[in-house]
Amino acid sequence: MLHLLIITKKSMSNSQVTTESGGRQNMFPTETRPYIDESVSYDSYPQNAEKVNGRWAMIGLVALIGAYASTGQIIPGIF
Repeated sequence: MLHLLIITKKSMSNSQVTTESGGRQNMFPTETRPYIDESVSYDSYPQNAEKVNGRWAMIGLVALIGAYASTGQIIPGIF
């Protein structure tokens, strides 16, 4: 069975409220417009992301070796 959605707008204290056919009220019935900042350049983003990912991987490897050296376990508390 197909239900039709009937939307009406009511003004309550300087805000728009949308009442749907089921009696539900929505105070924010419209979506905000997307904002794209044209002044920022994302041309080098993939290269920077790869560098940061590699650096965090190296930090993780050093932390893993340090944990193994200090406790003798691969993952302390689990293995």
